[in-house]
Amino acid sequence: MNSQQFENVTLIEHPVINRDLTILRDVSTGTAQFRAALKRIAVILAYHALKELPLKTFEVETPIEKTTGYDIEQDVMVVPILRAGLGLSDALLQFIPDAKVGHLGMERDETTHEPVDYYSNIPDGVEEDMVLVVDPMLATGGSAHDALSFLEKQGAQHLRFVSLICAPEGLRKLEQEHPDVHTITAAIDKKLNEDAFIVPGLGDAGDRYFGTT
Repeated sequence: MNSQQFENVTLIEHPVINRDLTILRDVSTGTAQFRAALKRIAVILAYHALKELPLKTFEVETPIEKTTGYDIEQDVMVVPILRAGLGLSDALLQFIPDAKVGHLGMERDETTHEPVDYYSNIPDGVEEDMVLVVDPMLATGGSAHDALSFLEKQGAQHLRFVSLICAPEGLRKLEQEHPDVHTITAAIDKKLNEDAFIVPGLGDAGDRYFGTT
């Protein structure tokens, strides 16, 4: 499936992503390889997620002459949805080392397949910052919807959602509930199965990343 079916989605296509998604999907991939592949894709996603940051200019003196220098004008806040979102956070912090980091804790109810909130800690500045909500898997969209709704209630105006793999059902929910939020992803998979897992997907990203399968 391609991103043209969705108005607010950027699908990043890259040979490195194709190779590393294969590593992530493979049931025989061990924890170390899984972490490494996820982090490589996360760096590519982070690069694209930050491309709209505004710049300010100033004068800088090189060893040869004075020229125009640039710095990022808007503060950035990274908000991983716990716990799996932590695997994507480090890539963003490589680009913006002084970014604030908030946390939202949500777990899946295995009976209802709905998210259950259990923790929140959001730094000051959410109203003005570019806020990047990160979670490797967008399945039903329930957790992402809850996280974005929570941040919008806190006053967030500049939200982005960054995910490794998305299901069409989750993307449709975000476009319906959060039409102003842009999603950056590495893959749009076929569908959800009867247990609300992404098909073909890669299983539980948190369990595989943290070695708790």
